[in-house]
Amino acid sequence: MSFSIAAAGTGGHVFPGLAVGEALVAAGVPKEEILFVGGGRLESEVYPEAGFPFLGVELAGLQRRLTRSNLTMPAVVMRATRAIAAALRDRQIDVMLGMGGYVTVPAGLAATRSKAHLFIHEQNAEAGLANRLIGFRAGRVFGSFPRTKRLARAEWVGNPVRANLAHFDRGALRHRAFERYGLDPRTPVLGVFGGSLGAGVLNRAVADLTSTPQPFQVLHLAGSSHAPGLLDKAAGRDRWRVIGFEPEMHWFYAATDLVVARAGGAVAELTVTATPSVLVPGGFGSGAHQRANAAALVGAGAAVVVPEERIAELAATINRLMVDSAQRESMSRACAALARPRAATDLATAMVAAHG
Repeated sequence: MSFSIAAAGTGGHVFPGLAVGEALVAAGVPKEEILFVGGGRLESEVYPEAGFPFLGVELAGLQRRLTRSNLTMPAVVMRATRAIAAALRDRQIDVMLGMGGYVTVPAGLAATRSKAHLFIHEQNAEAGLANRLIGFRAGRVFGSFPRTKRLARAEWVGNPVRANLAHFDRGALRHRAFERYGLDPRTPVLGVFGGSLGAGVLNRAVADLTSTPQPFQVLHLAGSSHAPGLLDKAAGRDRWRVIGFEPEMHWFYAATDLVVARAGGAVAELTVTATPSVLVPGGFGSGAHQRANAAALVGAGAAVVVPEERIAELAATINRLMVDSAQRESMSRACAALARPRAATDLATAMVAAHG
């Protein structure tokens, strides 16, 4: 094997990593030569199901307060580093890409120990702790935004998305998307999703919004754990479509005119699909990175923000934008200017070039 990608935790790390792996395959690298490294969360299912070799190691996220669990972190990191370094040597891997999150620290240390080329990628507008700790060891550092706070070396390539989003064509997909969800093509569509963290706040806000008649439809990705209760509420509301999980997000974006979302990994999908949005940043994550991501889109004119502490303002903001097609079109153009649909391909190209 020649390549490794370290990505773990939430979908915001895992699916960009998968996109790069798939881009390596498209460039002619056999799947068996691409080793994914992570822990026991989402990644332990996604990568094996996609047909890639996977090394699971013990991982623990660093708590941002004094806790007893932090006292065990050095030992956890060292054990993971040894396991990853052994795999790199055994498989003769000479290029490692860390996608941020806590797995990047042992992966970066292992790459250094094994004399493999180390690259890192930061998904957020403000670098997370792991990338800040390991970034100085990396030969190249890549970022998703024109500037990445606290990671000055980052080259702007964008956040990797899978091929069906990188080659997105709303016009070509829209009719089939409406059929897929049972939507009326004559009525505008508001899309809503909360990602793998913090969906509850948005779900409650949408339930309140749809309790009164609206001049638009709502396509709501509620999350698998939230969907059953919301399906009961939506049963008597003709314009509210609730879905637990959508594995093929290009259909979701093709159907929507405006999206309400968190400001994590979704911002890359919003830009490559040129979808205007209302962002409700979560306060979780390294350095409240979602606020930095949202600020980058707002500064470009691609989105508006409703802070979570002012969630009561969400309905008025949605209603204003759903009737203002001119502003939505302006936001869509701003999204397109930020988009980097070739991010996965560009990262794969850099890895292949380093491999020589």
